[in-house]
Amino acid sequence: MSTPRQHRIRLLDILRGFAILGTLGTNIWIFSHSGDLNAMLTDPNRVWWSSWDSILSTIVLFLVNGKFLGLLAIMFGVGLELKYQQSVRKGNPWPGMYIWISIILMIEGFLHFMLVMEYDILMSYALTAIIVAFIVRAGEKSIKKAMIIFGSFHVLAFLGILFLQFNGMQFTGGDATEVTALYQHGTWVEQILYRLRHFVKLRFELILAFSSNIFLFLTGVLLMRKGAFASDEPGSKIRSKMLWSGLLVGIPLNLLLLIPGGYFDIIVRYVCAPVMSLGYLGLFARLVDKRTTWRLWKWLERTGKMSLSCYVLQNVICSIIFYGWGIGLGGKVDSITIIGIWMMIMFFLMVFSSVWLRFFTLGPMEKARKAVTGIVVK
Repeated sequence: MSTPRQHRIRLLDILRGFAILGTLGTNIWIFSHSGDLNAMLTDPNRVWWSSWDSILSTIVLFLVNGKFLGLLAIMFGVGLELKYQQSVRKGNPWPGMYIWISIILMIEGFLHFMLVMEYDILMSYALTAIIVAFIVRAGEKSIKKAMIIFGSFHVLAFLGILFLQFNGMQFTGGDATEVTALYQHGTWVEQILYRLRHFVKLRFELILAFSSNIFLFLTGVLLMRKGAFASDEPGSKIRSKMLWSGLLVGIPLNLLLLIPGGYFDIIVRYVCAPVMSLGYLGLFARLVDKRTTWRLWKWLERTGKMSLSCYVLQNVICSIIFYGWGIGLGGKVDSITIIGIWMMIMFFLMVFSSVWLRFFTLGPMEKARKAVTGIVVK
């Protein structure tokens, strides 16, 4: 007897599209400042209200920095749970083929890191997916236990960092003179060689986000199991709880970013931001429920169906716009221009996805992955 085919959950695709376009709202500040990470951090020598440009960038980073990466990690966990359920229904071993899928993702991430952008998230998510796959196999008690262990370790580690900061240690992006010169004037090949030579240093964020990623993946797994994305009343209640708890707790925590000195920048990005991610998930789900006829949802849904292709493409576009071997706008634009470019790229990606999916069932990278693995990753 054949197993009934599982239909895609529209809300999940919309949320993936939302998360992918939101990650660009973080990454574009790195691109536009030619790889200088200090653009993402508070200048300890001046207050954020010192200029309109600084006020605008601070507001945008308050809204996006770490929030959409957290949401994307949760959605990866949801996708993992969907594959696990599919494996159980078909009687296939777990993690089985999912390990192969994760290895392919890691290879894709390495190529993206090497050829496009050093702050790739795909490698990190691939490694996390492999670990979480084995935790999921161990059962729900193990899932909850792992969440407590990794969540507690993550919070304690960053409280330790905060303690060190208040005792004189500074965590900054360092001297970016060499990096900005490379991205403003270097060739594409020189940038590739730089990333390969500094692979370990440039992958340091994987360590910072490792425990958080495991926690958020497992959060996605549990949300899927509890029916948080179902169209029924229990699902709506879960999403409502995420909306109010995520925003009522997350907004005050993330407002720590506004305290002068930059002491809370790191802890806001890696600890406080994921709380607000849950609020964003609940908020967007509420809007989808209440405003079902908005055309925006179809655009985001199609972007979500091509999330891998759109993630890579948006970074390729930014490379062309901001790096010296392309148009070369890096270091030459103000905050309002950066936001305008972000909006234009988002619009292009939504239109591109809509047009592409009229002729093809999968995005270009999704189609390539299916050709290699024979599996469509939801």
